[in-house]
Amino acid sequence: MAQALAKQADVHIVTQLRNREAFQRAGLVEGKDFTAIDSEAIARPLWKISQILTGGGGQGWTIQQAMSFLSYPYFEHLVWKLFGDRLKSGEFDVVHRITPLSPVLPSPIASKCRRIGVPFVLGPINGGVPWPKGFEKEMRREKEWLSKLRGAYRFLPGRAGTLRADAILVGSRYAMSELPSHHLARCIYLPENGVDPTRFHGAASHAAGPLRACFIGRLVPLKGVDMLLNAAEPLLRGGRMTLDIIGDGPMMSDLKQQAKVLPGVVFHGWKSHQEVQDIASTCSALAFPSIREFGGGAVLEAMALGLCPIVLDYAGPAELVTPATGYKVPMGNRDQVVAGLRKQLIHCADHPLEVKELGDHARARVQSLFTWEAKASQVTQIYDWVRRRREDKPSFFPLPVDPS
Repeated sequence: MAQALAKQADVHIVTQLRNREAFQRAGLVEGKDFTAIDSEAIARPLWKISQILTGGGGQGWTIQQAMSFLSYPYFEHLVWKLFGDRLKSGEFDVVHRITPLSPVLPSPIASKCRRIGVPFVLGPINGGVPWPKGFEKEMRREKEWLSKLRGAYRFLPGRAGTLRADAILVGSRYAMSELPSHHLARCIYLPENGVDPTRFHGAASHAAGPLRACFIGRLVPLKGVDMLLNAAEPLLRGGRMTLDIIGDGPMMSDLKQQAKVLPGVVFHGWKSHQEVQDIASTCSALAFPSIREFGGGAVLEAMALGLCPIVLDYAGPAELVTPATGYKVPMGNRDQVVAGLRKQLIHCADHPLEVKELGDHARARVQSLFTWEAKASQVTQIYDWVRRRREDKPSFFPLPVDPS
């Protein structure tokens, strides 16, 4: 996002020290393009505590965010210490906190910017989607017990000052619903994910023959790959479908055991972006039954290749997929999800031309709205609005309507 914005504005990125090498590998020059802030004195001990509490492996997201709540204000304290005088002097027109995405984490700089008259943009903020009923076992396996207490963040210090931002970008319907109504006039719906067309530029083959679907992502309980295998079983056994599973994680061994008796399933493990594209482009559909997904980057990347997405009608992916670009399976308990997935996979196998048409529309939607260049254009319009260079509040997507 920052690199795309830099083509339309004079941008300086402020990031945490751990990101320095990644930024340098991307060709950015420290001091010129970005500044790395060393907040490790507090961030590292708290990170270690979160790893102990979650066992590592990318699980326990709510616990990780709780630790960040304690360390992130220190990061912004150091940012203000370094940049405060430059902001007061008018060197920068806008301060934009793009990350962290979590609405839980306060931003002390928001109030400071307000006092000195520098517009502050927050977001896109997203996250905190409730665990769907019937998946308590998965919640425990993901070490997400703290998510039951997440609502307490509304009473934590710093929230009110943060939400007084000049513009709040919200990445989902749920994130919008959590905001007090008196802030909505400054809210703009803008899903956070985007696609780099230089990385995802291939085209799905939609070859004749059995339905060829793929899954892309971590192999963890919330991704629902075990339900996908159950749903696809009759099609796999009947030779009407193949399934490429791209990714790795703690469930790899169990999933391989589950698929041991199923023909047509290939586990590829972790792959580079180029390899992901090469494999996915041989498919015609993305089967992505994640039960709790805030954004849905993998869904957009697959759509960029022209794959037809099959997602659960819940949270982030459901807001990226429209009736003209893919299929949404109703959320329910485990048995209901498996039955819905199976019904949809059978429909796809029976209607390959429809699958291709939806995939073509999905690709066009991403190219129009979800490349980083397109998103940078959207964000610069928001910058013009908070700087009072345009009167009308920008609007790029209709806010999804809650089907309930």
